[in-house]
Amino acid sequence: MDVLQELEARREAARLGGGEKRIAAQHSKGKLTARERIELLLDDGSFEEFDMFVAHRSHDFGMEKHRPAGDGVVTGWGTINGRLVYVFSQDFTVMGGSVSETHGQKICKIMDMAVQNGAPIIGINDSGGARIQEGVASLAAYGEVFQRNITASGVVPQISLIMGPCAGGAVYSPAMTDFIFMVKDSSYMFVTGPDVVKTVTNEQVTAEELGGASTHTKKSSVADAAFENDVEALAEVRRLIDFLPLNNQQKPPVRPFFDDVNRVEDSLDTLVPDNPNTPYDMKELITKIADEGDFYEIQEEFAKNILTGFIRLEGQTVGVVANQPMVLAGCLDIDSSRKAARFVRFCDAFEIPILSLVDVPGFLPGTSQEYGGVIKHGAKLLYAYGEATVPKVTVITRKAYGGAYVVMASKHLQGDFNYAWPTSEIAVMGAKGATEIIHRADLGDPDKIARHTKDYEDRFANPFVAAEKGVIDEVIMPHSTRKRVCRAFASLRTKKVHVPWKKHDNIPL
Repeated sequence: MDVLQELEARREAARLGGGEKRIAAQHSKGKLTARERIELLLDDGSFEEFDMFVAHRSHDFGMEKHRPAGDGVVTGWGTINGRLVYVFSQDFTVMGGSVSETHGQKICKIMDMAVQNGAPIIGINDSGGARIQEGVASLAAYGEVFQRNITASGVVPQISLIMGPCAGGAVYSPAMTDFIFMVKDSSYMFVTGPDVVKTVTNEQVTAEELGGASTHTKKSSVADAAFENDVEALAEVRRLIDFLPLNNQQKPPVRPFFDDVNRVEDSLDTLVPDNPNTPYDMKELITKIADEGDFYEIQEEFAKNILTGFIRLEGQTVGVVANQPMVLAGCLDIDSSRKAARFVRFCDAFEIPILSLVDVPGFLPGTSQEYGGVIKHGAKLLYAYGEATVPKVTVITRKAYGGAYVVMASKHLQGDFNYAWPTSEIAVMGAKGATEIIHRADLGDPDKIARHTKDYEDRFANPFVAAEKGVIDEVIMPHSTRKRVCRAFASLRTKKVHVPWKKHDNIPL
């Protein structure tokens, strides 16, 4: 009987991590403990822990006197809505969650299992960084984790939660995962902290300004979303996992749906305003097409001129990329191209069909865009769409001009179904600009220019020229968009594409 009691006592000690006092300190900052986070993330009672008794092996700087069980990270597996996931959660109460050789080995073990068994990896980061007392052994542990992030990329979904500090080399592991969620006011990520920044560049900056949730969701695009607290962030990860397949060999789960596929939305007939320069909210179209109006947006706070996220059609996950006329008139620019390209590549890696909703007047002009490399960044989106072999359905609602028309999942980039609304205009450029080039000789005569502009509009400010050429498959009524898009995706469920052998591509990074 004593042996059983000893096991229970050891487990109890391991569960306490850094002890009551440090747990209280964690709670006082509005943060949950590593184990509380796992309990909220996973289904009740589903967590199976690995390596509870692992301790570090360091003997320098008196470290051998303090060898807490678990070594600052809780690892294991469990389920989210009955589906298998692997998880690691760094424990800030144990030596600040610092990464040692054994801490890294624990994380590597469950990452290997996740790839072997084809299930997502969810990492909860809350760590002071490398354990300085261990020197290069700690850095080696990071390196081993990085290598596994790379191996797992495109094989199983990887989701990172930043729920405390994540600095130095530690930031590169989440950076290689598919999604990063942060918590407002209690999490931050940066390569070098405020003190080093001050020493090297003389800039005075707080940790929050340098690498807080607001910085990374709005300015840098490092993070995909930020939430008010740990509880909300964990709930949103559960919701995201429901949209995703367990691995790249499986389809996403199909959910029961109660929304008629043939639902007609008459309000869409008047969504696009009469004045071609008046904006409208593209989110309205997305929610009106989606099952039950449910749209899970990704990177909502960054590059708002493009919308990315997941919806369901007939209970099946679809990735949406949509220009947003409310912001910068829906122009493509450096930030929106990067945001959308990354999203398209994620969908393609995990066999998630892509719906593109297009209203794009072109690429944003200006020196800052050209100096920033808009050519290379715009090419990323073009490349991502052209490379994607998943079902691709495109609906042009209004403007589709120039190179931006081609980039947005056009027929020429192997779009499967390319629909247009009667309000759409597919042309090299807007009527005014085109007229001033074609009829340069008449620039001194406003009446003639007005007449030429009207002629150009009559000729091109509609989808029928494109339909005549077969680059638009069908001009559809806006109110029937849900039905047409659902049927298109249903017909593409058995799509197969064969591409020439290559080791890997060379996307214009």
